[in-house]
Amino acid sequence: MVNFTSHEIRDIAVSMLVIAGVFAYVFRNINGGDFVSLIPVTLVAVGFGFVFHELAHKFVAIRYGFYAEYRLWVEGLVLAIITAFLGFVFAAPGAVYIHGQYISPEENGKISIAGPLTNIVMAIIFFVLFQFLAFSPLLALVCSLGFTINSFLAFFNLLPIFMLDGAKVLKWNPAVWLITIGIAFVMMAYPYIISYMGLIF
Repeated sequence: MVNFTSHEIRDIAVSMLVIAGVFAYVFRNINGGDFVSLIPVTLVAVGFGFVFHELAHKFVAIRYGFYAEYRLWVEGLVLAIITAFLGFVFAAPGAVYIHGQYISPEENGKISIAGPLTNIVMAIIFFVLFQFLAFSPLLALVCSLGFTINSFLAFFNLLPIFMLDGAKVLKWNPAVWLITIGIAFVMMAYPYIISYMGLIF
């Protein structure tokens, strides 16, 4: 059974708001410099991507019988705020802590890949919605940012670097890792590919 403690709900809410705020600040130029009114956009397009990524880890871990709880990292949120003022965002709002007697490489790999797969699914959903909602500048912006950021999150987290999901997925199943990071890379590169093709033709 999936349960959320009051501290966990608080940590999720704070993480989402801070992440939405820093991305709204970085992207404020697309909204005439008004980053406050951009927060609802980044909350949907970006905040959900970060939190759903972590919750996917939690749900799969619980499915395997482990205790899992999301906790925010104050240092990670502070780093996100500092980097936003520098013009980019490096965000590590928190993580799901998993407790159990023994986690096999397969279980660890499947728990780890759940996050990036969630971002891939969200990116696809935003991409499809964009095809129908492009008539609205606001909704088109939400979908565009949602596709771009979730694609990047999936690819970044699949990098085979210690502490990232990719290292655990690669250890479990190299073929699954290669296919998944390949899909994430193509999705992340898609806007640039389309732009490049447009310049050629």
